[in-house]
Formats: sequence, C-alpha cells, structure tokens
Amino acid sequence: MNIDEFLEFVKTRRSIRAFEPDPIPDEWIGKILEVARWAPSAINSQPWEFIVVKNKDTRERITEIIDENWKRSFDIEKTRVVEVRHSKFLSEQRRPVESWKNAPVFIVICADPRVAQAFMLINSFFPLDGGHQALFFKSIANVTQLLHLAATACGLGSLWVSVPSTSEVALKELLGVAVELSIHTIVPIGYPSYEPPPSFRRGLDEMLHHEKYDLAKYRSGDDIFNFLVDLRKRTRPIWPKRSKS
Repeated sequence: MNIDEFLEFVKTRRSIRAFEPDPIPDEWIGKILEVARWAPSAINSQPWEFIVVKNKDTRERITEIIDENWKRSFDIEKTRVVEVRHSKFLSEQRRPVESWKNAPVFIVICADPRVAQAFMLINSFFPLDGGHQALFFKSIANVTQLLHLAATACGLGSLWVSVPSTSEVALKELLGVAVELSIHTIVPIGYPSYEPPPSFRRGLDEMLHHEKYDLAKYRSGDDIFNFLVDLRKRTRPIWPKRSKS
C-alpha cells in the first residue's frame, strides 16, 4: 500500500453509532486485536488489556451503565448555548437512543497504570503536556486508534466510547476487572446499519505552518465559536430520538 492508497483508506473510517446485530467472524476480531497490540506506547510499556464482550445481556448492561451518566452530564451541558451542544444534550425531551448497543462485539480497553513505572522519573517532577499521566493516556489513545483502523480494514464500523469515571466502578464489577487496572474505552464493532454522511475536516492549508506559527491563520474567539457552531451542524450523529420517558 502506498501513501495515496493509505490516505484514501483513512478517509473511509467513520464513527458508527448504529449497528446491525449480525455476528462478526472470530478470525476478524483476532486480526483486529493483533493489529492493535502493535500500537506505539511510551517506553514500549504496552499497558493495554482487551476484554471481548459478545454476550447480549452483558452488552446491554454496559450500555445502561454508560447511559446512567447522561443526566449528570446533561445538568452540566445545559449551561452551554444550544448551538454548540453535542447532539446527545440538545434537550431532555430529545434524548438519542444509544444504538451502539446492537453491535455484536464490544472491545473494552483496560490498562494497568503500574507499567508507568517504566517511564523516566523526571516526568513525575516536570510532567509533559497533559500532566503526570500524559504518556499513559497517549499510549491508550494509540491502541484505540489502531483498533478503529483495523476494523475499517475489515469493512466494519466502530465507535470510540469514552468511559466516565462515574461509570468505571460498575463496569469493573460487571466485567471482573482487578482493582489495580482502569477501564478507559469501549469500542463497539459491527456492520453499520446506515450510510454515514461524508466526513468533514478542516483544510490542510488552514492548519499548516512553516518554520513558525503564521499569525495570519490565528483564529479569534469569534472564529472558534463560529467554527464550533458549523461543526455541530455538520456532525450531528444519525440517532433516532426518544422522549423524556
């Protein structure tokens, strides 16, 4: 695969929020995970662990646990102007259905923070951008990204579901995760049940600078706000709506 082919492949990846329940061959799941384990990590620490969840009842309970955080999130999000709110928080009467629960496979990404002992000690005193756990979280992000690309290569859809700290205890109990480990991300994988809209990205020229930052491309506060309003219009996920009840 050359760079042009790779670019076109990357452009096909989408965040899928509704899936068909059709099963996925175990061979594909194995290959997706094999790709993921080659992700780069800080000091090659490889902090990740994967839990493959196929059981329907378990998947539904995972979805319920994540959804239980919605009201807490909405109480905060409703202080934001509607124009820049995520689609999940437009109003209590227009809650979206978490349709990703229909994906036949969830890959739950856990991580062991004890491997952070491999990192250089200076990071504990003069942390890098992102704070003391920056290298740890960047490593988890790397493996998650490769999971998505590998799923795309199989012709499957996937979604990046972040795990709120308020949901982690219940998820650990459900999945039997050791207390020392943490749960970071859930990646539902399956066949999309709809055709995702074209993806939007800012033009490369808008974000590219040569040798030093080009102040002519600096975006004011108003520019950022207008960008966010436009972004929300472009990226409203295709979710059915449900009433408050």
